[in-house]
Amino acid sequence: MITAERIKEIGAIDTMISFPHGDMAAVYKFITDHTRDRESKEDFEFPVEYMFKDVPDKKLKDVDDPIATTLVEMDRWGIEKGLIGISEKDRDGNRALKDHPDRFIPSASGDPNRGMDGVRNIRKLYELYGIRAVGFFPTGTHPQVAIDDRQMYPMYATCVELEIPVFVCAGVPGPRLPMDPQLVERIDTVMYEFPELVFVTRHGCEPWTDLIVKLMLKWPNLYYSTSAFAPRYYPKAIVDYANSRGADKIMYAGYFPMGLSIERIMTEMRNVPFHDDVWPKFLRGNAAKVLGLA
Repeated sequence: MITAERIKEIGAIDTMISFPHGDMAAVYKFITDHTRDRESKEDFEFPVEYMFKDVPDKKLKDVDDPIATTLVEMDRWGIEKGLIGISEKDRDGNRALKDHPDRFIPSASGDPNRGMDGVRNIRKLYELYGIRAVGFFPTGTHPQVAIDDRQMYPMYATCVELEIPVFVCAGVPGPRLPMDPQLVERIDTVMYEFPELVFVTRHGCEPWTDLIVKLMLKWPNLYYSTSAFAPRYYPKAIVDYANSRGADKIMYAGYFPMGLSIERIMTEMRNVPFHDDVWPKFLRGNAAKVLGLA
């Protein structure tokens, strides 16, 4: 069992965190535009709120200072740094990086449907902000582009050249969209084609957690992050792997304010049965290594 004091002592790096949104419908329009069921289109502000009954973003969307709100939660629960999305038009992200460069790590969002313009955008954000990662949401891309589709290859190659990792959603998606682009088996082909690519999975890889463990054993540059999962639901296969051969492969990611409060995450975290020597790697060390932080 880990204590709150120990978490603060380690200084966690959260590889998926953001700021409250004033207009959730606008933020998630890129998803809801392509769902077909009535509930997703008409009832949900957050496309997967059928899975997350207590959505922090709903309570926080009217806060005066979204960045300060996130920082307060980070300080309260021992999160030293957070990986955030960034774009040229993202006012909150730009201000966060300018005012708190020691707390936030920039990441870009990759869109393979943009072709070479998408590649140029990654390079531009690398030059402007020093992005340390690129995130991909294969199911949420429109048209959908699978993890191992050759449209992804120019972006993977670019990340290899820039020596930055990719964070890719894998497994059955939460939004009510087809899952085929995120089949975990597709990762195997990508790691074969790009052995230098550092690939981190997001959102659980369920129900194929045994498979992702096998693939992490196979491929040295393949990692797993715990985004979008409350700690009480961390898959047993992942916890067991971290406690055995995978201590260097599993890293912490939250889901604030999208679906989970940091309070819930860190309160439940105390009951995760990681071995004592796993905690510093899980909460900080593995992310620091993958993101190229000192």
